[in-house]
Amino acid sequence: MAKRYFTVAEANALLPSVQDQISGLKEIKKKFEDKYAELREKRQAVHKLGGTEPNDPLFELECDLEFLQIEARGMIQHFYHQGIELKDIDSGLVDFPSILGGEEVLLCWRSGEERIGYYHSRHDGYTGRKPLPGD
Repeated sequence: MAKRYFTVAEANALLPSVQDQISGLKEIKKKFEDKYAELREKRQAVHKLGGTEPNDPLFELECDLEFLQIEARGMIQHFYHQGIELKDIDSGLVDFPSILGGEEVLLCWRSGEERIGYYHSRHDGYTGRKPLPGD
């Protein structure tokens, strides 16, 4: 897949969709964490009873977890196919590859920010964020 570069305007136009996708991933992550905790508790209970039962009570939970993983992977792939780099689900941190002043940079945005106002080099990461020129 050819690398895509975004203008600030293009990246800003995608933010409502990106926010929706991140919200969906956060929801899946929460469901996964809850189901995983439930699975651990049930595993411990089954272990205390001396093994497994003929009808494995853990099977449905394991299937649910697998489905959630598949769903999350699909959503993460959607970011990749758009050319957007998802950095962190919890903070909603994403980067949009761009060219600024003739150099490759990453336009940086995280959930809660109204628009893209920062960029950084690929090597600097989030801690090296700088305000966009003219901001």
